[in-house]
Amino acid sequence: MNLKVAVQMDPINTIDITGDSTFAMLLEAQKRGHSVFYYLTDALSFLNGRLSARGCDLTVRDEIGNHFSTTEMYELDLASMDIVLMRQDPPFDMSYITATHLLERIHPETLVVNDPRSVRDAPEKIFVTDFVDFMPPTLITRDELQIRKFKDEHDDIIVKPLYGNGGQGVFRLRPGDENLASIVELFNGMMPEPMIAQKYLPEVRTGDKRIILIDGEVAGAINRVPAEGETRSNMHVGGRPEDVGLTQRDLDICKALGPILKERGLIFVGIDVIGDYLTEINVTSPTGICEIKRFGGPDIAALIWDAIEKRRT
Repeated sequence: MNLKVAVQMDPINTIDITGDSTFAMLLEAQKRGHSVFYYLTDALSFLNGRLSARGCDLTVRDEIGNHFSTTEMYELDLASMDIVLMRQDPPFDMSYITATHLLERIHPETLVVNDPRSVRDAPEKIFVTDFVDFMPPTLITRDELQIRKFKDEHDDIIVKPLYGNGGQGVFRLRPGDENLASIVELFNGMMPEPMIAQKYLPEVRTGDKRIILIDGEVAGAINRVPAEGETRSNMHVGGRPEDVGLTQRDLDICKALGPILKERGLIFVGIDVIGDYLTEINVTSPTGICEIKRFGGPDIAALIWDAIEKRRT
């Protein structure tokens, strides 16, 4: 099966190929004989019922400093493609939402991964509220009084942007911390959306587990351990990846999520679990597959393409 694949992603010259999940997926696509067309989100155009993008044919190589080649740019009707990978990183803002609306014009005749409507309906920190039995105590609000009450109840909390990503803007308010008002003022001044507050989970010191699900099935996991003196476990801010197994609680969470993810066309999903709690469901641009393979786990890029190709047969 030779597929025509378009990838909507961030500038390919800026990525770190040693840990970039999109790059791993492109290497696997090329290995299977699929052709790849590459474009940026701002290159999308919709005119008279036709969705097009200005981009170029792409060749990738697993060579640091020499990892890609492109042709001259040209305009392509995206409906002529078999697959579109929607892989640009958040923030989940109006630009991201608009891209989902536009890609919905060609899906599912052209298979968009993940399903653009489902992506739009499932922001990471809101989708998780569908599974309150697995969540830590969580508050979503702009109301300072509500956050103060939440802080009084739980004492040690995390406050972060509702639509943030990559650990940006994450604050820990410890017992006795006097910065709550300043943080609420900062967030409310910078963003029109609510913020999210969660009870601090001390289990994060032993790791924030990223579990990958492919078409609703568990594919692999990696643990991310925060650096000393750091609350965030994200690897680009110093989190250390390590091999990890799955507990019965992890499997119960995955069993609850799996059928819903599959039904919604969310083929590639990464969930975050700290201790016994589900904290996020990442459907926009999940990461972690390179680290899983590096620690001897499965080749998840191959599993993703197996699932995609199965949908095209």
